[in-house]
Amino acid sequence: MGREKFSSRLGFILISAGCAIGLGNVWRFPYIVGQYGGAAFVLIYVAFLILLGLPIIVMEFAVGRASQKSAALSFDVLEPKGTKWHIEKWFAMAGNYILMMFYTTVAGWLFLYVVKMALGDFTGLDAEGVAAEFNSVLANPTLMIGFMVICVVLCFSICAMGLQNGVEKITKLMMVCLLFLMIALAVNSVRMEGGGPGLEFYLKPDFSKIREAGLGEVVFAALGQSFFTLSIGIGALAIFGSYIGRERRLAGEAINVLVLDTFVAFMAGLIIFPACFAYNIEAGQGPSLIFITLPNVFNNMPGGQFWGTLFFVFMSFAAASTVIAVFQNIVSFATDLTGCSVKKAVLVNTFVIIALSIPCVLGFNAWSSFAPFGEGSTILDLEDFLVSNNLLPIGSLVYLLFCTSRYGWGFENFLKEANAGEGLRFPRWVKGYVSYVIPVIILFIFIQGYWSKFAG
Repeated sequence: MGREKFSSRLGFILISAGCAIGLGNVWRFPYIVGQYGGAAFVLIYVAFLILLGLPIIVMEFAVGRASQKSAALSFDVLEPKGTKWHIEKWFAMAGNYILMMFYTTVAGWLFLYVVKMALGDFTGLDAEGVAAEFNSVLANPTLMIGFMVICVVLCFSICAMGLQNGVEKITKLMMVCLLFLMIALAVNSVRMEGGGPGLEFYLKPDFSKIREAGLGEVVFAALGQSFFTLSIGIGALAIFGSYIGRERRLAGEAINVLVLDTFVAFMAGLIIFPACFAYNIEAGQGPSLIFITLPNVFNNMPGGQFWGTLFFVFMSFAAASTVIAVFQNIVSFATDLTGCSVKKAVLVNTFVIIALSIPCVLGFNAWSSFAPFGEGSTILDLEDFLVSNNLLPIGSLVYLLFCTSRYGWGFENFLKEANAGEGLRFPRWVKGYVSYVIPVIILFIFIQGYWSKFAG
């Protein structure tokens, strides 16, 4: 039996974009833009997406398509005899598992907030009341574990239905709903009284804001965000490369994924900034923006319960699309490495992921005395640091070197694979740039991540 393929190109693009579109776009992007000065930051961020993100997406897709395997075996298939590139598979697999150790908890919060919004739990509460609601969720491990389990079971059961019938069908539907929801929410936000200054902050570049935040800081934040939003470097995209035919060149497909990913992040800003400015709320509030700030905004808004419920449905779809994509990767690891059936891989991993996700939940209550990075930090911060500051940049570096070095798969082989089919060509003249410049930038991101964490 050959490897199952996507039934359509649209399915491949939407699912790869679904993998990239997640909490990075709708949860992390708006507050980072808020912190680093709005529109001018967005321009720098988009430049890095194209210069850094794009070549690495093409490389992941190429390694996946050429090997027809997940990251568990793709390096084994393509590496020159006697080399050790396949060691990367353990890092890629660790990356997928550790990412799901905290992502499922946050996705669980979003599912829970759909219910809370729909039931009107926030109606009539003031700002402190809304914050107290979130804190009471964090203090309740049973509730959090319940919703985390719902998230894990739901997303794995979609993977159990197979690539075309489960993952592709349901992700397509979710992504289309996601785009419609976003447009409705954005139109609602843009028409809000008093939202004008928010739109100006978000859409009109003011470079003096960058000087205030410090150019180095801003550039680093934009670099980091462009990296993490795409979840590149842990084979999460390579897997979808292995399901795609050779009719199309990969650069064009990578651009489609990038455009969709950026569109969603951009729309999230359109939804959030006018609302924050209209109700005089600080937009650079950090991770609590979604769970404390926005329920306040919806509280004050005509029809707020309806819009708030829609907003959290949209957030849940964005998070679930990533969870399903990464679970599909985890299932492929198991089937590629052990030859077991999809159903068995799903069953075993459901229990594994639930068990692995429990420390993150307990980090907010029973184990809150464990503060890995000093006071106020949690187990979630540690897991996020391992993935975002270590496994993503190191993994991206390995993919880059593997595709450009003569000791790896090599640039010629990569180019042949990337340019098979029709569509946009991956240009040969960028060889020096992808071989030498990007690796240096990635090393810089890696070192800077440690520097800002421990020396800053």
